Amino acid sequence: MQKTDSFSGITAFVAAAQHGSFTAAADKLGITKSAAGKRISQLEAALGVSLFQRGNRRITLTPAGEKYLARCLSALAILGEAEEEISEQQTTLSGRLRIDLPAAFGRRRVMPVLEKLMIQHPQLMMSISFRERFIDLAEEGVDLAIRIGEPPDSSHLVARQLTTQTSVLCAAPGYLARAGTPADTGELMQHRCITGFRRDKPFYWSLYCDGQLLRIIPPPFYELADGDAMLAAVLGGHGIAQLPLWMIGDNLTDGSLCRVLPACDGTQTPVHILRPQTTQLPARTRCVTDALLAAAQQGAFD
Repeated sequence: MQKTDSFSGITAFVAAAQHGSFTAAADKLGITKSAAGKRISQLEAALGVSLFQRGNRRITLTPAGEKYLARCLSALAILGEAEEEISEQQTTLSGRLRIDLPAAFGRRRVMPVLEKLMIQHPQLMMSISFRERFIDLAEEGVDLAIRIGEPPDSSHLVARQLTTQTSVLCAAPGYLARAGTPADTGELMQHRCITGFRRDKPFYWSLYCDGQLLRIIPPPFYELADGDAMLAAVLGGHGIAQLPLWMIGDNLTDGSLCRVLPACDGTQTPVHILRPQTTQLPARTRCVTDALLAAAQQGAFD
């Protein structure tokens, strides 16, 4: 194998080892799965050892592969530091960044920050997706994600808290005029409840009433898997929902929505930026992370 091919084989090997599959490695490198597999096979042939044990769904490192990965990561870290030193001297950020956002929060609060970065760094390419569930960032090839809720306990993730989301119960005045205003959680259960959708476990509302945390499972009359759709249904007078203040603050102010059980304090949920643990943080990832944290300090996500 020519030396010019060895580096491509090493990068494919490291990507596959970090992401656990040839498919994810290919997506990360922007090549086909067969090309990634061929590069790794050529590297194994040149070294005279098997670096992976191939399974039906995932691949695992052999003992030789684990030793080789440690050396490759050390070498790539040195190269990364050199690249970073050079890139820090440049004013232009380039390359592609994969970002995954919660749907409503991402559209309403995060996208305006990212759009400013698009203007400031026109050579920085972004691939942005919208999902609510926690995902395996490395498996999905995602560089940055924002998630609402406690992040998973994982040594493969770096989490930075962005803000805190406060959610309250609310309904349209017209709905309360027709159905009545619940005086306690018992009466609340008799109303039409608009909830999010979870396939694997019940959806619950958290309430602080009289200093105690209550978790109640509302009877879902309407289940909607999108925050904006939930807001539209509440504004349309179709029931009661628990929604974040960043979404409904203006509606509470203009009277198009009313607090329900206002004596129960809204629950607070952390919002985090997540990224895979890496030996070297690319300048584009650091730039976007810093911009989001700065926007949070300025109240952009309140």
